[in-house]
Amino acid sequence: MTPDILLAAAPCLLPLAVTLGYAFTCVAWPFGKCRRCHGAGKLRAPLGRVYRICPRCHHTGLRPRIGVRLWNMARRLHRDGTQ
Repeated sequence: MTPDILLAAAPCLLPLAVTLGYAFTCVAWPFGKCRRCHGAGKLRAPLGRVYRICPRCHHTGLRPRIGVRLWNMARRLHRDGTQ
C-alpha cells in the first residue's frame, strides 16, 4: 500500500471507524445516564427539600441510547412486517 492510497482512503475510513465505534458502544453499554436527573432517578421539588421520581426515566436513572432505540425500532418493524 502506497502512502497516496492510504491518504486517499482516510476520509472514507474515518466515518466507518466512528460508526463501528458507536455500534460497539451501543452493544457494550446500551443505556446512558438520564439527562434530566443526571442518573440519580430523582429530582428535587421546586420548593423545599422533597425529592420526587424522575418522570423521564421512571426512577431508574437510565435511558436507552439513540442507536439502541433505532435498532429496536428496526427490529420491531421487521418483526411486524414478517408475521
